[in-house]
Amino acid sequence: MQCYYLSFKDMLALKNQFIMATVKTAYGIGDGKITKKHLHFYALRAPHLGALIPEPLYIDKALRELPTQIGIDSEDKIDGLKALTSMLHSTGTKAIAHLNHPGRMANPKIPGNEFISSTDKACEVGGIAPARMNRESMDRVIAQFVNAVEIAEKADFDILELQFGHGYLMAQFISPFVNDRSDEYGGSFVNRIKFPLEVLDAIIKTTKLPIIIRLSGDEMIPQGIHLHEMIALAKILKKRGVAAIHVSAGTICNTPPWYFQHMFVPKAKTWEMAYKIKQEVGIDCIYVGRINTKKDIDLLLHDFDADYIAVGRALIADPKFIGKYLNKEIGIIRPCMACSDGCLGGVKMGKGLGCLVNPEVNYSGLISTKEQPRKRFAVVGGGLAGCEMVYRLHEKGHFVSLFEPNDIGGQFDLAYLPPKKQTLKKIVDFYKEYLLENKIDIVRKEAQASDLRGYDEVVVATGSKAIKPKIPGLKSFYWAEILLEQNMPENKNIAIIGGGLIGTEVAHKLLENNNKVFLIELMSEIARGMEMIEKKLTLKSFKTQNIELFTSTQLKAVKGRQLVLEKEGQPLLLDNIDHIVIAVGLKSYHPFEAEDLKVPVHFIGDAKHVAKAQNAIADAFDLANRLA
Repeated sequence: MQCYYLSFKDMLALKNQFIMATVKTAYGIGDGKITKKHLHFYALRAPHLGALIPEPLYIDKALRELPTQIGIDSEDKIDGLKALTSMLHSTGTKAIAHLNHPGRMANPKIPGNEFISSTDKACEVGGIAPARMNRESMDRVIAQFVNAVEIAEKADFDILELQFGHGYLMAQFISPFVNDRSDEYGGSFVNRIKFPLEVLDAIIKTTKLPIIIRLSGDEMIPQGIHLHEMIALAKILKKRGVAAIHVSAGTICNTPPWYFQHMFVPKAKTWEMAYKIKQEVGIDCIYVGRINTKKDIDLLLHDFDADYIAVGRALIADPKFIGKYLNKEIGIIRPCMACSDGCLGGVKMGKGLGCLVNPEVNYSGLISTKEQPRKRFAVVGGGLAGCEMVYRLHEKGHFVSLFEPNDIGGQFDLAYLPPKKQTLKKIVDFYKEYLLENKIDIVRKEAQASDLRGYDEVVVATGSKAIKPKIPGLKSFYWAEILLEQNMPENKNIAIIGGGLIGTEVAHKLLENNNKVFLIELMSEIARGMEMIEKKLTLKSFKTQNIELFTSTQLKAVKGRQLVLEKEGQPLLLDNIDHIVIAVGLKSYHPFEAEDLKVPVHFIGDAKHVAKAQNAIADAFDLANRLA
């Protein structure tokens, strides 16, 4: 593989052009200070980067997005911030302070938060109506930024990044969709950028540190920020001496899939915007957005002439991603799937940043470094839990046999079949490549008790099986395997019993083949357990597709092609049903639970407790850490 990074132009005095993009961690304890958890997280990712941008730093305690956010508002934060910058500098990596005022997007659940904006309108998808800013509040915001810059200098940050995009305060002035003012700060483009430039000018007067501006090349809403105005803004920023433009997309209020660069939005749109700004303005640009493969980096450097490349979630999935690209680290890259399930989901739930594919992120236990005697392990089942177990045990030097008669990946080998979820196949491909490259002993048979008695320990990762409800007349039905090419119906009437995660995803895919879908859920809510961005977009798409949703509805009997339902105590009939899909839940499958194998036996993943993919991988990691 050819690497193009050697042509790097050293405009920000970085050792290379790779930057870790800012990603919220929620690893604080509520006082705004750096914790050991922060330092550990960033230390794993820093060595091969030119620069690292920690999570967004609040510039006032009343402006937090998360109660556990890092602050840069007062001098009591300096010691912790210096510990972070010192650690980064020890690896030759520059520290970039990302400064942001959320405006109306401050967290409404945090007591004492302030909500101000260019407008007095709340975010369209919810939130607190802000106070329309006047001269006094504008001056206060400028002072907050200037104070944060002074703290950043004292904490030895090398570069500043100012958030002018993503629907936060500066963008709330710039965006014609949000800014409804009739004074000198509203209306024309020149007026709408006036206050953000006042903030920038005050900072330029305060510091000699290089300044990066992060902006949304397009907010992806009809009346919002669009690229032609951002090109015009970039020309003005260049004249003011801004070192680089960091080009993203979307607004947290209206288009979060673009903000988070979710798997449901197309890759490379932000790259195209950055390239256009670079070509039109002649300013260095930072390219960002789902850069998670070596091929992506080669493409950016060769075809897009990228000055800088910012990587966020790919470095969560694999801390050595950039090191592996640069051939300074060995091993297969553990892939980011752009699912937002572990990273965004963990933060939203208050558990802190996690990762579906990387169980070491936010692991609460102690990771064992003690060498253990080499053992012979049998792992039964080649789903995510079983493959992760094999990976961890082999990496620790043990001999491992994997018993799996079918395809590697287990049930997750169906997970990428619903619309826009193809990236989920990456983790299965990762395990397959690892098994092949490391010549893992794969026994292609259904393991019997007699096969396992010669091993030192046995790990059962046999997963789960679909629950078949006792419904009169129910004989022939599918589970998620209906999505396989050989099973996929077309132009049929299909009833799906169970509107949770699996049932909803199956429905979404079946609709692509002109099927009429009836989604029947016992509870009052569809798509429980689905990642929030996917859920919102999926249910939105249902409004324009050939699907009928039945909540608080129970299947009582099947009579040929007729379904007898009961909705809130009232009978209901569905006629001419061609196929039935049962997705009412899963139950653990553990064939050796009652047998004495004469060796220690451990259950992991769904075989122990039915849960999500992230839990299965984490369960395997935890057990491997304790055993080996």
